[in-house]
Amino acid sequence: MARVPAATAVTELSAPAPEAALPKTYDPVGTESRWQQAWESSGAFHPDPAAPGEPFSVVIPPPNVTGSLHMGHAFNTALIDTIVRFQRLRGKNVLCLPGTDHASIAVQTILEKQLKAEGKRKEDLGREAFLEKAWDWKAESGGTIVGQLRRLGYSVDWQRERFTLDAGCSAAVIEAFNRLHEQGLIYRGEYLVNWCPASGSAVSDLEVEMKEVDGHLWHFRYPLSSGAGFLEVATTRPETLLGDTAVAVNPKDPRYTDLVGQTLTLPLVGRQIPIVADDHVDAEFGTGCVKVTPAHDPNDFAIGQRHNLPLITVMAKDGSMNEAAGRFAGLDRFEARQAVVAAMEAEGFLVRVEDYRHSVPFSDRGKVPVEPLLSTQWFVKTEPLAARCREALENADPRFVPERWSKVYRDWLTDIRDWCISRQLWWGHRIPAWFVVSETGGVITDNTPYVVARGESEAMAKAEAQFGGGTHAHPVVLEQDPDALDTWFSSGLWPFSTLGWPDADAADLERWYPTSVLVTGFDIIFFWVARMTMMAGALMSGREGSGIPWIPFKDVYIHGLVRDEQNRKMSKSSGNGIDPLLLIERYGADALRFALVREVAGAGQDIRLDYDRKSDTSATVEASRNFANKLWNVTRFALMNLGGETSASLGEPDPAALQLADRWILLRLARVNRETAERYGNYGLGEAAKGLYEFAWNEVCDWYVELIKRRLNPGENPSPAALADQRTARAVLAKVLGELLVMLHPLMPHLSEELWHGLTGQPESSFLALQSWPALDQAALDDQLEAQFAELIEAIRVVRNLRALAGLKPSQSAPVSFVTGRAELAALLQEASPDITALTRAESVAVLSPEQAEAAPAAKALAGVSGELQVLLPIEGLVDLDALRGRLEKDIAKADREIKGLAGRLANPNFADKAPPEVVLECKANLAEAEAQADLARRRLGDLG
Repeated sequence: MARVPAATAVTELSAPAPEAALPKTYDPVGTESRWQQAWESSGAFHPDPAAPGEPFSVVIPPPNVTGSLHMGHAFNTALIDTIVRFQRLRGKNVLCLPGTDHASIAVQTILEKQLKAEGKRKEDLGREAFLEKAWDWKAESGGTIVGQLRRLGYSVDWQRERFTLDAGCSAAVIEAFNRLHEQGLIYRGEYLVNWCPASGSAVSDLEVEMKEVDGHLWHFRYPLSSGAGFLEVATTRPETLLGDTAVAVNPKDPRYTDLVGQTLTLPLVGRQIPIVADDHVDAEFGTGCVKVTPAHDPNDFAIGQRHNLPLITVMAKDGSMNEAAGRFAGLDRFEARQAVVAAMEAEGFLVRVEDYRHSVPFSDRGKVPVEPLLSTQWFVKTEPLAARCREALENADPRFVPERWSKVYRDWLTDIRDWCISRQLWWGHRIPAWFVVSETGGVITDNTPYVVARGESEAMAKAEAQFGGGTHAHPVVLEQDPDALDTWFSSGLWPFSTLGWPDADAADLERWYPTSVLVTGFDIIFFWVARMTMMAGALMSGREGSGIPWIPFKDVYIHGLVRDEQNRKMSKSSGNGIDPLLLIERYGADALRFALVREVAGAGQDIRLDYDRKSDTSATVEASRNFANKLWNVTRFALMNLGGETSASLGEPDPAALQLADRWILLRLARVNRETAERYGNYGLGEAAKGLYEFAWNEVCDWYVELIKRRLNPGENPSPAALADQRTARAVLAKVLGELLVMLHPLMPHLSEELWHGLTGQPESSFLALQSWPALDQAALDDQLEAQFAELIEAIRVVRNLRALAGLKPSQSAPVSFVTGRAELAALLQEASPDITALTRAESVAVLSPEQAEAAPAAKALAGVSGELQVLLPIEGLVDLDALRGRLEKDIAKADREIKGLAGRLANPNFADKAPPEVVLECKANLAEAEAQADLARRRLGDLG
């Protein structure tokens, strides 16, 4: 068989062999679909809690049921699936549990828009009919993202798929609410909340997006009631001044010390408001005077509590001004803003107006600015829960990877505000509280008594015990709270509600709680990770008596964001998102997965994914698709050269029959096995992908395959020794590829499954996904051989470079001489001379000592150096020496021009002193490289005489 240089792609390999078991061309979409169906239909990833093996569990972050796959989902999925597939190969009893979130606000917004298009409101349908419509929508459209996640090859247990509104999760929510209320951790009260006028509901901090907007800063005079002057305050929301109840100054500000305790007359309203001293005020900002509107600003609310200020709400929940706004009542809040400014100017209170760019909180769903409003809502007391989590964190529970994110987690758990958990929505978990409306004339008011219960019958029993009989002349009448719980309440129970809690005897809960790792982005550490740990602290701590930790996950692996080709965060609102399905259709899910994981520089780091939006192509993913093709073609090459045998029939290669190249590739296989297992196990997933890529492409395909071609095809009438050597080469090749595919499986599951079956001949029902990680061959590890073979590879590269420089044709043979004074290197070169001959088209290979080289007849030769080794390529009579001299002289002239230009830039003070340091360093590096190239060309020109 004709041999080709190692740089030649494996796609060009051919050999007289039986028909290959794999098609010539890799079809990722068809291959992936087939294996996805096979895995799922066989229940390959449906574990038995009673099965042996150390438990390992992951409950996936539940995407919104309204969602569609985006690159963040793809990235998170690739990371999680890499982790769980590796742990499955390690023999653990792995549960990866999928599910979706009911997304209260998003679903209700969709349905209300549909009703509005029909000229209706949800109230026209009534609650029951509206919820029936919501469930119909969920059945028809809500599974979109689940189908899309399947396309990625997620090795989750779809038979255990959960939904935050399913019966089990709903029962868990009711039980959790009741237990927290019984522990005194849930209460109902009036507090300042984020209010979305568009959706008519309180929203969580996570549902608020801060946006930079161009606005104004209005400066107003507030006259002292004594008539002795005024204070100047500034605001971005003039409409709220109607609810001011004080002006605050810093107690250490000497300008206002004498005024503290005096009063001002609130313009337009005439109300007397005090001047109070509060440390919150920054004396250096503006005039040092801050208007205080406790009912419309969270910071002002805190000041109001400290100074016992009244709470005056001047805005209704639809965003219009209410009766307390006086003459401005009925105006929309933004209309009122302009009207208040006009009135202040007309009455002489406006000082000046500044253009002002500032951050404004917007409702993520309603797409309008939120209003901090006083509202009677349900709250969770978070400090007792946070304290328990802070204490656990002192023992690294949970362990954050990378560790620096534990500080972000700890900071959020410090000085934490109570959590508003009620939402004015119908779609979601209805709050399990019943108002005793018979006590307040049949209506729900802020003062209506209530009972919390696990169902209506229990609620009635509790209510009758408190309010029935005795002096009451009317029967007890109950009405369930119409509000729903914040979606994050049910999400906070996710690690244990999905496993069967509150049933303490649930087999899944007993086996797989606490879960092993949570994989998520840093942007929801505040809103989800901490809430899960807080909920677990309150609800799972009773299990500690059995020795089971309450922390819901042992590790928290924090990953970064996916950024576009301009390093911007990908988002739908920015219009720079990439549809992963487009890339999957073009390149395959494995290529996308591998590209995303390989780009990870380290845990918690963002990744950049280049993308051509005109053609829906990605160079990053295309490179991974090329890698998939490389693996496909090298496996086809192996199948065409294994003589119809499989890795099983060939068995383990005989150690005594191994040649140098075999020993080298087996030691590299063992080294990569150990490194990859460590990297997978320590969440070094990007490093694992890079290491496997380098091993597969460079060492297996470009070197080992080329080195054994002559042994795989010994020609006609081979000797028994040649046939034995052929079998050894086949056995080593089959072993290396087989174990490589197992190690690659967590990253490229479909491709590796397909190739592994072709290589092993195993039936389709015997999945690679359920095999064992390859045993580490400690005996194969040999540091000395590894170092020596690296020298051999470099020596071959030098010979090839010299051949290219001389302009030798691929078919031309030329003698090669190696000069070294190291006996062990000389012995290695002698042993490897057949390999050197094959890979360099050497006419002969001579290994000389320095003394032998000195005594040899002088000949025109090109020389190269690799470490302590000198390489000589005699070329006299093989090439046109004059033409070669001409090329070298051109190379020298080109290098000299480059040296002159770079040296001139560095000598220019305007460049050396003012250019960015990295640019100057790059210029210096380029100069050193150009000088080295010029010196090398001159030496070679000198060798030619």
